[in-house]
Amino acid sequence: MNIKQSIAIIALLAATVWFWQTQPARPAPRVSFKTIKGANITPADLKGKPVLVTFWATDCPGCIEEIPHLIELHRQYSQAGLTIIAVAMHYDPPNHVLAMAEAKQLPYAVALDPSGSLAQNFGNVQLTPTTFLLDRNGRIVMQKVGVFDLRDMRQRLQAID
Repeated sequence: MNIKQSIAIIALLAATVWFWQTQPARPAPRVSFKTIKGANITPADLKGKPVLVTFWATDCPGCIEEIPHLIELHRQYSQAGLTIIAVAMHYDPPNHVLAMAEAKQLPYAVALDPSGSLAQNFGNVQLTPTTFLLDRNGRIVMQKVGVFDLRDMRQRLQAID
């Protein structure tokens, strides 16, 4: 493969990612989340609230990098109604998820997805981290593969209010 072909492939991939992440708002799947603390978060619980759903894994460096940002967003916006749900990928052993949640003292909801059905319902999520921002009407207004930018996320959250 020559340099021109490599550049063309990179440009095509960048355009695909940009398009995929800037699609118009669409309804979020109506799913329930079972947390590691035994709670069941239903669509009714989320009605009228902004929601951040992030798919992650305990062995994902980008996911670990995002944890302080998620904690900060939780502290800054939870009083305004923001719900953060971190969904562990189906291949992540539950004991690893529990240990990390405890070690990092995660203040937001952490859910397991042992069957992979949550990832499937959110568009067959395969890569971590993958983050979805839902507005107060339950529409996905942002989808990001890879580590999200904290400043951009704050701006998006402020725009929802």
